[in-house]
Amino acid sequence: MNRSSEERTAALVLGAMLALTVAAAWYAHELRAPVTLTVGAFAGSYWDTPTTGASYQILDEAVRRLEEAHPNVEVRYVSGIRPEDYSEWLAGRILEGEEPDLFFVLPEDLDLLAVSGALADLDGWMASDPGFDASLYYGPCLRSGVFDGQQYALPYESVPTLMFVNETLLEEAGIPAPDDDWTWDDLYRICRQVTDVEERRFGVYGYTWIHALYANGASLFSEDGTACHLSDPRTMEAIRSVQALDALSGGYQVTARDFDLGNVAFRPFLYSEYRAYQPYPWRVKKYSGFEWGCVAMPAGPYGDNVSELHTMLLGIGARSRHPALAWELVKLLSADTEVQKELYTWSHGISPLRSVAEDREILARLREDVPGKGGYGKAMIRKIMSTAVVSPRFDGYDRVLMLAESAVADAMEEDQVSEDRILRAQREIDIVL
Repeated sequence: MNRSSEERTAALVLGAMLALTVAAAWYAHELRAPVTLTVGAFAGSYWDTPTTGASYQILDEAVRRLEEAHPNVEVRYVSGIRPEDYSEWLAGRILEGEEPDLFFVLPEDLDLLAVSGALADLDGWMASDPGFDASLYYGPCLRSGVFDGQQYALPYESVPTLMFVNETLLEEAGIPAPDDDWTWDDLYRICRQVTDVEERRFGVYGYTWIHALYANGASLFSEDGTACHLSDPRTMEAIRSVQALDALSGGYQVTARDFDLGNVAFRPFLYSEYRAYQPYPWRVKKYSGFEWGCVAMPAGPYGDNVSELHTMLLGIGARSRHPALAWELVKLLSADTEVQKELYTWSHGISPLRSVAEDREILARLREDVPGKGGYGKAMIRKIMSTAVVSPRFDGYDRVLMLAESAVADAMEEDQVSEDRILRAQREIDIVL
């Protein structure tokens, strides 16, 4: 190699070393440069239950830990947004191109946010992060963040539907309260025993054919949203079972006030309602005239004691400038056991993490607040959360659901639900799908 070649080689090596040095210096600067991470959150309870006023306690704790780990990071969020205004606020920010780096996703908003491209796909983050373990979650909770086969959000807090039981009314009628493995037959038998239209005493309020459908092992739509199963025999049986229950009231329209006054034996409610209103003094303010508890939903002949699960979610903005930091904070809020345990102090849901939801100390603490046998047994929580149903979400879901509900409501006005009428409705919905 001649001298000129050696000089050129040395120059190339020197240039490469200089480039690496500059790159390393830039990277080190970026790690120290101030970063603002924005979060979309709301004040109060999405579950419409009373709160202690510390709406951001859990978020602030997670933010504190993130900022301690990254001294150059500042996390900001807008406070004071009410749950009922949150979806509109978030949509406005997205339209303006100023959406937060990460944000809470209301259960009913996942499909719209995913279809519009506002949410980042989390599958890659979940697969590449050695510190993330999807098996820590209850399966239904994790599936709540899936849309069209992709994971767009992680679960933050879940609430299943349970059956409230007016224990005082049943005791006065000499009827034992049902266990968690009760059936439709048990529900109908008890409702028939307690119903007295003249005395304005009734069996059940708010139990719909959708509740019965889930408990009978049926699904109204296919997972991909291409087919309706309205005429499925299990669905038809669910519709007829609820029609029979409604007939017991002799044409009287049972209301929520009837239940609140202690005149109804059963009513489906979100678990958050039970958590919020069982302890003193809230139970005195809400349902002071009778003792009440909760059990799993009654099982149909082809199903189990299951119900629909509602889950508050966390997503990352598709246009976030700091996706790695956003992922880290989402993980803290969703998958960190210490942060998740705070849910039982500041909110009324159930942790999507199995180890937290079934923690002995947490369950014991909750039982102290609840009179009677309570609804916080480990076995009950595990069964409800592991078998809960997540309704399929797809583009146009709300529209076709309304069509199905309207068709069933019309059919149930007849003395006998017509299979042909339901089948015609299904075909019409399939055309829309």
